[in-house]
Amino acid sequence: MAAPTVSAVVWDNRRMTPQSRLLLTALLAIGALLGAGAALVWRHSRPPLELTTGSYLSPRRPLPDFSLIDQRGQPFGSQNLRGHWSLMFFGYTNCPDFCPTTLSTLAAMEKRMRARRESVPPQVIFVSVDAKRDTPEQLAKYVPYFDPQFIGLTAADQPTIEAVARKLGVGVTIEPQPDGSYAVYHSGAIFVVDPAGRLAAILTQWLSEEALQADIEHITAARG
Repeated sequence: MAAPTVSAVVWDNRRMTPQSRLLLTALLAIGALLGAGAALVWRHSRPPLELTTGSYLSPRRPLPDFSLIDQRGQPFGSQNLRGHWSLMFFGYTNCPDFCPTTLSTLAAMEKRMRARRESVPPQVIFVSVDAKRDTPEQLAKYVPYFDPQFIGLTAADQPTIEAVARKLGVGVTIEPQPDGSYAVYHSGAIFVVDPAGRLAAILTQWLSEEALQADIEHITAARG
């Protein structure tokens, strides 16, 4: 399987119409720009740390404030990211392949890091871009399947979650279907947040949990 990238667009292709395919082509082109743009938004100088899976940010950037809901129905905001390293990934539970593949890779990496017991693994946060279907109850069923310690976040409405995604350069498009359903399109990246709530890296191409783990360990060891 090709490595996911921040410019990769994830879609539900079970109801692809000619219009959907046209939109997909446009999104792929836009996604490529988003991939370059996300790094430019957060990075203005040459990174001192070279990563194989993405870009290290120097200096680190404060994460925009946000207010969402976790899988237990409790408020979760930027203050909940303080005190530990975090990995944030945007997706949705009906995603056919990209999202479960990424979550499985993260789960395998977390398992490897726990087994070593040399450091505390970062908390993994799955942020849904499909607020209508991904209720806290749905996330409570979905997220623990990959790892019981993963955190799932959603919002009370779609505009709220899209506003949070937009602040981080994550593109989200909802396309209504003729049968009354809708398809979800989104770009993807793993955002590495340090214990001070600052964005430390954007990971956009991970081939394996080994490569991902190596870069995470380099990032957490670096001085911010």
